[in-house]
Amino acid sequence: MSKNDFFTYQAQTSPHPLALEVSHAKGSYIYDTDGNAHLDFVAGVSACSLGHCHPKVVDAIKTQVDKYMHVMVYGEYIQKPAVEFSKLLASLLPDNLETTYLVNSGTEAMEGAIKLARRHTGRSQIIAAKNAYHGNTMGSLSLMGLEERKSAFRPLIPDVRSILFNSEEELENITEKTAAVVLETVQGGAGFILPKNGYLEKVRKRCDEVGALLVLDEIQPGFGRTGKLFAFEHYNCTPDILVIGKGMASGLPVGAFVASKELMSDLKDNPKFGHITTFGGNPVIASASLATLKEITETDIIPQALEKEKLFRNLLKHPLIKEVRGKGLMLAPIMESKEVADYLVLEAAKKGLILFWLLFEPKAVRISPPLTISMKEIEEGCDQILSILNSYKPSTVN
Repeated sequence: MSKNDFFTYQAQTSPHPLALEVSHAKGSYIYDTDGNAHLDFVAGVSACSLGHCHPKVVDAIKTQVDKYMHVMVYGEYIQKPAVEFSKLLASLLPDNLETTYLVNSGTEAMEGAIKLARRHTGRSQIIAAKNAYHGNTMGSLSLMGLEERKSAFRPLIPDVRSILFNSEEELENITEKTAAVVLETVQGGAGFILPKNGYLEKVRKRCDEVGALLVLDEIQPGFGRTGKLFAFEHYNCTPDILVIGKGMASGLPVGAFVASKELMSDLKDNPKFGHITTFGGNPVIASASLATLKEITETDIIPQALEKEKLFRNLLKHPLIKEVRGKGLMLAPIMESKEVADYLVLEAAKKGLILFWLLFEPKAVRISPPLTISMKEIEEGCDQILSILNSYKPSTVN
C-alpha cells in the first residue's frame, strides 16, 4: 500500500488530509508504519473514550463475534447485548429517558430525533443554533448554522430556523409552531461553547410553555467527556430526546436517540416502521458499547476528567493562547490567530503529537484525548505544545 493508493482510491474530505499511515494503536498512542509513536490528544474526534484497543472492549467484541454478528434488521430479534446496553443506560438517565433506539452514527441518530419530534408534535418547524453542528446527512445538515457549509447542497429540509446560542432574547422565536429545539449541550464546531446564565434551563422552560420538544445533542460531550456521564447533568436541564454517539462504543461506529417509551412508540405505528435501520443495534457494536459504559461508570474515569481538565488548564499557559474553552476533556485552546492554530497542529503532527482543528472556529485547536489518558501523558503533550508555540514565528507558517 502507498499513500498514492489512499489519494487515488479513497474519497477525500479535504484538499490536504494529514495522511498518517497507521500501523496499530494502543492506549493513548497511534503508531505509524515507520514505527513512530504519536501521542493522541484527539481520540478519533472524541470517539475513543477508553483509548485505543482497551482490553475490556476488545474482549467484549471478540466474545460476541464468536457467538453471532448481524442476524436481522433492527427491532425484530431479541439480541442480548443491545437489550443489556439499553437497560443499563436507562438506569443511569432521568426517568423520562427510558427507551433507546440504536443506530449507526450520530448523524443518523439526529435524523431519527428530527423525525420523532415532527411525528409526535404534528408540527414541522425545527429551531437550531447558529454555528451548530449535528452531522452531515441532509436533515442534520439542514440544522447547521453556517450557510457557507450548506449552500452547495440546497434545497435542504424546509422550516428550519436559527437562534443564537446563549441568547435569552431569541427564545421568543420558539413558538406554538415549533416541533423541537435542537441544541448541542456544548457547542462543538463553534469552539466548545458552554451554556451560560442558566440558558438551557430557560430553553427548557420555553419549550414547556409552547409544547415544543427539547432535543439535546450529546454526540460529542456524552459518555463522561465533560466530567458527568452526560453534559446536561451540569445544567439542570433534561431533554425530551437525547442524541448520542461518538464515544459510546470506544471506537466503533454507533449512535442512538433516547426518549420516553410513550414518545418513542410514535415510530412503531401510523406508519409502521417510522424509522428503520439494518445495522442499528448490531450485537458486536452493542457489546462494545456495553463494555464501554460499564468501564466508564464503574471506575473513577468520569470524575478524573475534571482533575485532568485542571492539569491541562494549569499547563496550557502561553502568550499565544488567549483562552481555553470547554469542560472536562473537551477543551479548545483559542490561539492568537488562525496562523498560530494551523502552525501548532501541523508542527505537532511532525513531532508525534496528534492535535486537530474545529469546524467553525479557525483559531481553536482541539484537545479531546482518551478519557484514560494519564497525567504524565498530559504533561508530555502540553510540554510539546508549549515548545512548539515558543518556536512560532509568522514567517515559519507552512
